[in-house]
Formats: sequence, structure tokens, C-alpha cells
Amino acid sequence: MTTSTTASDWTPPGRNCGACGSRTCADFEALLRSGSASPEKCPFYNVNTLPVRGYTERRYSGKDILGQEYDFVITAMPGECSARKIVLPFRPDITERMGIVPGDIVTGRPAGAGCPVQHVIMVTEADYDTGVITGHVVGPAYSRDREVKDVKAYHMLGFEGRALPMKADPCFGKRQYFLPGFCMMDRAHTGLVNMVIDKPWGIHVRVEDVVIL
Repeated sequence: MTTSTTASDWTPPGRNCGACGSRTCADFEALLRSGSASPEKCPFYNVNTLPVRGYTERRYSGKDILGQEYDFVITAMPGECSARKIVLPFRPDITERMGIVPGDIVTGRPAGAGCPVQHVIMVTEADYDTGVITGHVVGPAYSRDREVKDVKAYHMLGFEGRALPMKADPCFGKRQYFLPGFCMMDRAHTGLVNMVIDKPWGIHVRVEDVVIL
């Protein structure tokens, strides 16, 4: 839902890309409200098509940048900054060798899926037996003033979060198109839905075997 309105009604899009110089969209919004920043610093700001305040999730159109329809969007669960991302470095032993632990900032590119974008991940779990890392994608500002552990390239195993149905609800056991809520390319992914749980706050979903077609 969009409308022509004033900049004071605008809220950052929640992608946490860091292009504005803030760590998160919430941090940038606080600067806006205090008058310490201008919305033009956000690459997603367009004065002619400002999202209505309080409706930022409705920026999802149901189609990606190439016109591919997707069934649902995977966004953050309550209290989390983005959907959980599950990855496996090309060298699984690197997780243990680098001593990756919860709270670390890890960088790398999901080369296994062909994505050209370097991602910054705040780690929540690291399994030394398998090398699997789980975390939240955050903006690149997180990697500018702290130690970063660069795994170079990884396989994108799955996503877990809250599903926002667009074309269809997530269906257990079915391969479906979905959009990660933080995807900077605005590109639909496909994956096998292997968990769907109705919770008070919405649909808790996990998707694995992720491919960008």
C-alpha cells in the first residue's frame, strides 16, 4: 500500500542494509525522529511513493524484480531482527577452525545459490560437528567497527521465520516460491517447506533446499 504523503509519515523499509550509515532501520528511524538524519540517505526512500506509516510490511508486491510471483514472504519472528538464515560454509571445518560462536559477525556470499551479494550474518548458533551456522542477516554497518569472520562462500541451506502469505500459504512438503524479507535483490527463491506451525503471532515456517531459479 503506497500513497503520496509527507516525509514525516515515512518509515524505513526494515531491510537493515546499512547504506544510510546506521546499523539497522530502527536506528535510522530514531535519528530521523530526532532530526539528526534525513530520509534521503535511505536508498529505498522515494518522496513520490512513500509507504504509509505503520504499513511497511505491505511494500511486498507478490512479484519479484523479474516479475516472478512468490507464495509468501519470510520475515522476522517476534523479538528478532530478521528471518533466521541457515548456512553451510564451502569448507564446513572452517566453523570450528575460526572459532565461530553466537554473537559473532560472519560475512560471506551464498555462492552455492549463485547470489552475487555479500551477506553479513549475526550468529545465533554454530555447530562444530556439521559446520552449520544459523543467524540473522544484518546490515553491512555491523561489519564496519568490529571483528568479522569471513567464511568467503557458503551454501544456503534454509530460512526460518514468520510467513506473510501473498499468493498462497506455506504448505508442508511442497516446494514453493518465497521471498526472504531482507533480500536486497528482491529476488524470489524456491525451497521445500518442511515446517509449518500456527502460532499466536502468525505462521512459523521453515524452508530448506533453497534454490534461486
